[in-house]
Amino acid sequence: MLRYVTAGESHGPALIAIVEGMPAGLKLDVDDLNKELARRQLGFGRGGRMKIEKDKADILSGVRFGITLGSPIALKIDNRDWENWQVKMSAGEVSEEIEPVTQPRPGHADLSGILKTGQKDIRNILERSSARETAARVAAGAVAKALLREFDIQIISHVTSIGEVKANLQKLPTPEDLAIIDESPARCFDPEATKKMVELIEQTKKDRDTVGGVFEVLAYGCPPGLGGYAFWEDKLDGNLARALMAIQAIKGVEIGEGFEAAYKPGSQMHDEIFYSKGKGYYRKTNRAGGIEGGMTNGEVVIARAAMKPIPTLMQPLKTVDIDTKEPVEAIKERSDICAVPAAAVIGEAVVAFEIARALLNKFGGDAMDDIMAAYGHYLKRVRD
Repeated sequence: MLRYVTAGESHGPALIAIVEGMPAGLKLDVDDLNKELARRQLGFGRGGRMKIEKDKADILSGVRFGITLGSPIALKIDNRDWENWQVKMSAGEVSEEIEPVTQPRPGHADLSGILKTGQKDIRNILERSSARETAARVAAGAVAKALLREFDIQIISHVTSIGEVKANLQKLPTPEDLAIIDESPARCFDPEATKKMVELIEQTKKDRDTVGGVFEVLAYGCPPGLGGYAFWEDKLDGNLARALMAIQAIKGVEIGEGFEAAYKPGSQMHDEIFYSKGKGYYRKTNRAGGIEGGMTNGEVVIARAAMKPIPTLMQPLKTVDIDTKEPVEAIKERSDICAVPAAAVIGEAVVAFEIARALLNKFGGDAMDDIMAAYGHYLKRVRD
């Protein structure tokens, strides 16, 4: 079973990701992990934290001479801002009194977390619920991407809208277009929409507000049959939806045409099946987003996620002090104006991990050579 766990607080000494279940014999270059971490920090509208953190991963275990050992892979990402928080976030007792945070922010985990755990200092909640944790998820996803590359499966993302500004695309971007997307300040494949998105973010900043949007993750090269139909927990679309929805600030997920499918008759929604010798079965349309019955069908996997505006505002919303029960303004933590471009990169990471999990569940094996042999045999069978 391929899985990962993350640990660490936003202003603690470091973030940790532990990846378990990765087979032995996979080439893993720390530079590839660091490239993904740098991509997470892209995008116009990011906050002051991005000027401080230049994330890099250290591989602490599970890899020797650039090759995975089959044992758990431990990754560490240092928080550069830790030097300013060593007293406030100390793991041991401190001599000075630390003032607790008592003003929960609407839209955050603050109030529900305090009520759930019975704690009195909201910082104990916000430090872990912060989107800073997603750096560890991107590192874990980079390991999954390294695995998928061995099977010619590539994951990319792009922003399709910010606020009311929508991209007008004539075709889906491909892995060859990723460099162009990353060069866009909005990580948008439509140059005209990019300009309008930047203008919107600039105006939103002047208004002391925040703005959300939608991003799309595309998985190229997935063979048919990843996922499952017999058990609900094996359904790939369900697992992708859970992984994407678990990213901070994501409020909606769809596969393929998603919610639009509810407004169409079946004759205009489902993808007709064709066959040619050598190519095998294929579709001329992809309204299902590459997944049918919980399994990949051989077409491009398309997953889309909607991100709400970040709830930490420079013009704070009304709230209630948890000590005095008096009305107050919410606290102001350092925040972004728009983080949709970065969220798209996080989306790539979690999608990559779920597809890697589905691939290993199907082809099994403790060693890369065994898995690749089984994969090659399977491809020949389904194509013949």
